Amino acid sequence: MKRRKLAYGDHPSQFGHLYLPDVEPGERARLIVMIHGGSWSTEFGLTIAGSVSRDLAQRGAVVWNLEYRRVEEGGGWPQTGRDVLAALRLLDEAVSEELALAGIVVDKQNVAVVGHSAGGQLAAWAVARLGARTQRYRFTTVIPQSAVLDLTLDGICDKPSVTRFLGASYDEAPQRYLDASPAHAPVVDVLIAVVHTTEDRAVPVELSRHYVDVMRERGQRVTLTEVPGDHAAFLDLSSRAHRQTLRELGL
Repeated sequence: MKRRKLAYGDHPSQFGHLYLPDVEPGERARLIVMIHGGSWSTEFGLTIAGSVSRDLAQRGAVVWNLEYRRVEEGGGWPQTGRDVLAALRLLDEAVSEELALAGIVVDKQNVAVVGHSAGGQLAAWAVARLGARTQRYRFTTVIPQSAVLDLTLDGICDKPSVTRFLGASYDEAPQRYLDASPAHAPVVDVLIAVVHTTEDRAVPVELSRHYVDVMRERGQRVTLTEVPGDHAAFLDLSSRAHRQTLRELGL
């Protein structure tokens, strides 16, 4: 397994780590985009998803683990969302070039995006915004893990981390909260396979239940799997949460 650092912008946080698996020549690898969580804050970075990214690569997947500008470094809304869009579009450019140099073939029509917590908001929002595809790649599965999928709800819209991310209170800028919420994003031709831990105190499972009900009513293909564990369980390779993510990815 090899790792490459690729930039998609000029800011120090506009980069990602591309994990290249050891595969046989001509073998087709799964391509997975990883978007870390952490309340959109510099308290957390892409390294928290490093062990998961390495595990997926050891299972034969190509993993594009994204960093992005967070609130304290010029991020927030909509800058952080624009970063994720730019990082996904890099699949058409530098990521494809690295894959060609390594002789790795991926299925460009079956790309998955995994996002934990705040990263799940970014994942579901960005795929919807792109219409489930870049020029060369098509997203077929989004896996939000204990994610913040509707920022307009009572108890969420007034959380300090959400207010900092959106740069205003809900009363001051309700449209901004709607625009950033996957629950209010366009329906797209992907499977959104939500996984949520039942002992999560940071993002209660009721939020994912609400999202699934809303999006199913709107015609989105969406599932919800509830598994034991707390908010950080997805980062534990021995957890039911991680095993469920592997099942959704077909690994």
